[in-house]
Amino acid sequence: MTSAERSQSQPGQITVVGIGAGGWPSLTQDARDALTAATVIAGSQRQLALLPDLAARRVPLPSPLLENLDELVGQNPGLCVLASGDPTLHGIGATLSRRLGPAAVRILPAVSSVALACARLGWPQQEITVVSLVNQRPEATLAAMQPGARLIVLCRDRRTPPEVARVLTDRGWGASELILLEQLGAPDERVSPPGQAVELTTGRSADLCVLAVTAVQDPGAVAGRVPGLPDSAYETDGQVTRRELRALALAVLRPGPGALLWDVGAASGSVGIEWMRADPLARAVAIEARPDRAERAGRNAAALGVPGLRVITGAAPAALHGLPDPDAVFIGGGLTASGVLPACWERLRPGGRLVAHAVTIESEALLQGWQQELGGELVKVGISYREPLGGFTTWRPALPVTQWQVTRT
Repeated sequence: MTSAERSQSQPGQITVVGIGAGGWPSLTQDARDALTAATVIAGSQRQLALLPDLAARRVPLPSPLLENLDELVGQNPGLCVLASGDPTLHGIGATLSRRLGPAAVRILPAVSSVALACARLGWPQQEITVVSLVNQRPEATLAAMQPGARLIVLCRDRRTPPEVARVLTDRGWGASELILLEQLGAPDERVSPPGQAVELTTGRSADLCVLAVTAVQDPGAVAGRVPGLPDSAYETDGQVTRRELRALALAVLRPGPGALLWDVGAASGSVGIEWMRADPLARAVAIEARPDRAERAGRNAAALGVPGLRVITGAAPAALHGLPDPDAVFIGGGLTASGVLPACWERLRPGGRLVAHAVTIESEALLQGWQQELGGELVKVGISYREPLGGFTTWRPALPVTQWQVTRT
């Protein structure tokens, strides 16, 4: 098959061409042939400006894209869409494939900004973590921070680098080394000398930029994805699932890519937050009846690197209506409220896990009844903490907690 033949899309296909700051000269022959053959080319103003004179009509990508995608495709046979770098790396190529199906989309990638950044820095790509802030708040960087970690942060625009630097400084990572890389692949490419986050909280850069981070932890900064963060990491009014119980619950719940958790009676939001920290693609909804606690859960989520936690203010089971069915459920509060457990169990996906905690005799009796009916395991956890007693030291027992662990078959 010749290059010209490969460049032809199948009838009804969309072609997605990745293009970097290097523009037309940096494209492969297949990509050039596809753009030359296109009847309509859609892209951002910056991307369209990188092209030479071509026969195709040029249109801006609609915003919001998903709501207008069917119209864009239906009204523009022979459509070719421009994307930044590799269209499948946090890009529109993956979005279009999910929306239309992979058979309807032909993707011609360029070298990604991540690959270019690693090439300039001499970093092995397999050892870095990529964090995209194109559609996330800068706090999302925090979940990936642990001593010695290397991150490539994809920036939304020129405001992103100082925002990230401020977040890192405020959350105990101010000594981290930051390198700003701008216009990668273009004649005016720039790579800044290394500097600490505390030094880069102001300044300007090009809109097309990425940030390389080598994480250095200040004493007391929260680090790592393993569940069981210190209780002191959370803003709380005293209602928080304690560290040991949180780690035990998440070990049973097993966070995974794309998996959705309902954290029912979320209080400070700790279980949902650590579910999302454990896997970058995990999703969680925190349901909390008290508005002050719901707001607090949202603040904790941002401070601990998962600003994408969805917080619902309302009481279960009514607040569960309309939510996507979960892959896992944690019930840490409101267990004895009418209909909570049945509603959660009914909506839990097959193979999903449910963990519920009981502190009172009444809630424990409820769990015992459900365990007898549906199986699973009941575990009673008793923990004591070292505390002073006069001039001596003793062990102060916390209230024992009964945990029900069950998988829906």
